[in-house]
Amino acid sequence: MYAIIAADGRQYKVEEGQEIQVDLREAKEGDKVTFDRVLLVSDGGSVKLGQPTIAGASVTAEVLGQEMGDKVYIQKIRRRKNYRRRTGHRQMYTRVRIDSIAT
Repeated sequence: MYAIIAADGRQYKVEEGQEIQVDLREAKEGDKVTFDRVLLVSDGGSVKLGQPTIAGASVTAEVLGQEMGDKVYIQKIRRRKNYRRRTGHRQMYTRVRIDSIAT
């Protein structure tokens, strides 16, 4: 059984027991998070497709903690002008484990 959810401007394909990274949320470790925007639910042979979401469907997840993503480097160079800048950024994420998919 899997579902496709919309959270933070992205779509995630999730299954029970799977761990995913979502954008940083104000939640402590062990808290429960509910994703209400479920776009599709598939359980074996049957598929429910929302237009745009499925009414009454939700996905609950447990927060495992906050973590930082990979470092992304930004380089700016202007040729023949002796201009070089290199900066970096690390995005904060919340890691969650999908507990259940309710239709």
